[in-house]
Amino acid sequence: MHTERLTMAQALIRFLAAQHVARDGVETPFFAGCWGIFGHGNVAGVGQALHQYADTFRYYQARNEQAMVHTAAAYTKMKNRLQTFACTSSIGPGATNMITGAAVATVNRLPVLLLPGDIFAERIQAPVLQQLESEHSQDVSVNDCFRPVSRYWDRINRPEQIITALPEAMRVLTSPAETGAVTLALPQDVQTMAFDYPAALFERRVWHIPRNRPDLGALSRAVTAIRASQQPIIVAGGGVLYSEATDALRHFAEQTGIPVGETQAGKGSLPYDHPLNLGALGVTGTPGANILAREADLVIGVGTRYSDFTSASNTAFQNPDVRFVNINVAEFDAYKRGAIPLVGDARVTLDELAAALGDFRTSDAYQARAQQFNAEWDAEVERIYMLEHGPLISQGEVIGVVNTLSRPQDVVMCAAGSLPGDLHKLWRTRDPKGYHLEYGYSTMGYEIAGGLGIKLAAPEREVYVMVGDGSYLMLSTEIVTAVQEGIKLTIVLLDNHGFASIGGLSESVGSGGFGTEYRHRANGGQLSGATLPVDFAANAASLGAHVIRASNRSALADAVQQAQTMDQTVCIVIETDREQRVSGYEAWWDVAVAEVSASEAVQRARAEYEAAKRNERYHL
Repeated sequence: MHTERLTMAQALIRFLAAQHVARDGVETPFFAGCWGIFGHGNVAGVGQALHQYADTFRYYQARNEQAMVHTAAAYTKMKNRLQTFACTSSIGPGATNMITGAAVATVNRLPVLLLPGDIFAERIQAPVLQQLESEHSQDVSVNDCFRPVSRYWDRINRPEQIITALPEAMRVLTSPAETGAVTLALPQDVQTMAFDYPAALFERRVWHIPRNRPDLGALSRAVTAIRASQQPIIVAGGGVLYSEATDALRHFAEQTGIPVGETQAGKGSLPYDHPLNLGALGVTGTPGANILAREADLVIGVGTRYSDFTSASNTAFQNPDVRFVNINVAEFDAYKRGAIPLVGDARVTLDELAAALGDFRTSDAYQARAQQFNAEWDAEVERIYMLEHGPLISQGEVIGVVNTLSRPQDVVMCAAGSLPGDLHKLWRTRDPKGYHLEYGYSTMGYEIAGGLGIKLAAPEREVYVMVGDGSYLMLSTEIVTAVQEGIKLTIVLLDNHGFASIGGLSESVGSGGFGTEYRHRANGGQLSGATLPVDFAANAASLGAHVIRASNRSALADAVQQAQTMDQTVCIVIETDREQRVSGYEAWWDVAVAEVSASEAVQRARAEYEAAKRNERYHL
């Protein structure tokens, strides 16, 4: 057997460069390169290997380990999980900085390969710098923290172990049902050890992404249930986009007359102005979507995991006779809510379901009602866009300006705060990939790093990163990376002097917005003094962005149009009114309120909470 003598790290990079995926006959390299920050735990191993193979496997330099995983996650989401990055860090804090990123990837079912350095396998050096010692076992390191947030985890204690570990890692990364973060912990000495690896390990390999079909018996039962329904509704989740099933969904909806509500991950499954598109569903939903969901006698979930925002904490579907049909590649999600499980790819399953349903169609009156909800909601969006609130502009107006001036193929992205809810309701999505929200984990700091990943995946699109000041302050450093790589982002930074979203939530539960505003500590000892004088424009400029300050709607529109003519990262800073919020519509979210309190505001909130909680129900 022909072999090549390489270090474990060299063999690792050679293997990654040889991996490809194929779906529907289209092949592509699976890894677009490797993000990395080097320290003593990986500089002489993976770092040396990346340097050696720099001409064939691109290295990207990040400022923060968490951020580089966010970039990889956003990239693979934009690529419908058909391409991703590896991410390497040193041991200790460099590794644990990636844990949040790993959770983002796993929660959102996004394939990312994490390669944290680890403590010496031979142990003679222990305790090494940045090692967390355990008095109960020497076979533990901080990298064990990755176990619950990884879909596959392994520690490579001998150089030959990657021969069997890497194919297993690829199996999980390319699995539509099991994908997520994959972590291979790499002891720093083992990275540098040499082994005679079989040359076959480095041969070009294609992993074929299947379009699995559902069980015919389950399909027959689903057809029977749909035919028996009078008021069915479709819940379109992220699986619609990952499986490139938007055309199939549109055909299915138009054939059957079943209206569609969209989750955060599924927004864009239908164009916003399609007459059967009810818009956002759930806590951040529209009136039409939530009313029809409440009345539905059948719910067809397509690629959704029914998060509590989608289900309005299990209050969304109130029909006592409601039944569920779930289309999902993951058996775990397909069986939720006692559903008839159609375990399979969304695109082929919708096609087969449409063929099997034949001439089934909802009533003209039901379709007309859905179309009326669509038109009424569009009018409400226009009202919010043109609110002319002042003197400070409202968040809804900011969304309106950016949406109106952007092209259909451009991408808006966000992750945390009140912006995701407002965007879910208000953004008029005209392209399936035009809306990118990380709302599975809702990670503050994802936005700029994620925008970088989107732009790398789709350089032909303008990327609008909408971010609040709180999220910006948590992880703005990847502006430097965008500048370094010559990548253009348009960052719209909304300055509302703190955590406006949680401020509103705090007020609703009777806590008065405590601890959510950026203020000086006053003489009484509380954070109730003057607003902190944070100059976000100066900060972004210091990181290399071109900065535009906007003070009102007209100035914001001018700034967006100016940014569109530029080829560098632009940061538009605008102050907004934190008290002018977009309403909730026909939905409730379970946020527990203190059961006892001396505060009358808390007592009132608790009474309202207990009344609303009575609508929660099990679906078995």
